[in-house]
Amino acid sequence: MKNSIERISRRDETQMIPEYVADKKGLVTVDITWGKIQPIQAAEGVQTVSELEVIDHIEKERPIVDVRVPGTRFGKSIPGSVSIPLNEFSDRLDELDRSRPTIFFCNGPQCPQSQKAINYLLDKGYPADKLRYYRGGMHNWITLGLPVLKDNE
Repeated sequence: MKNSIERISRRDETQMIPEYVADKKGLVTVDITWGKIQPIQAAEGVQTVSELEVIDHIEKERPIVDVRVPGTRFGKSIPGSVSIPLNEFSDRLDELDRSRPTIFFCNGPQCPQSQKAINYLLDKGYPADKLRYYRGGMHNWITLGLPVLKDNE
């Protein structure tokens, strides 16, 4: 069966995460033309979490991992998160604690990086019940007006 829903054509220059509009507090612009639609669940047994669970994780100082590779971060991340880019996972597995629930995120519902990271970890034997998928990612985080950490990228 052919899908009858058609997406808007991709722009020449994509804007992967919402950007604040200068001099318009609370207003952001969003590029809706990039990425692929991602499923709600990253993998079987992996819990998908909302902003409320992410906030709870931050408040309890639990691990949150930003898996976006350089060039897709745009100098912003979720406060309390650490950056372990997807392309560095194999070299940095020792930085993850298999025994603690850890949230993984990327740019949002159109970005496959966190799903790829979670599936890589499952292939390496990480327990699914310790992995959390924040599907909303930076897209939802910023459009909901939640605070961002500015990094050096």
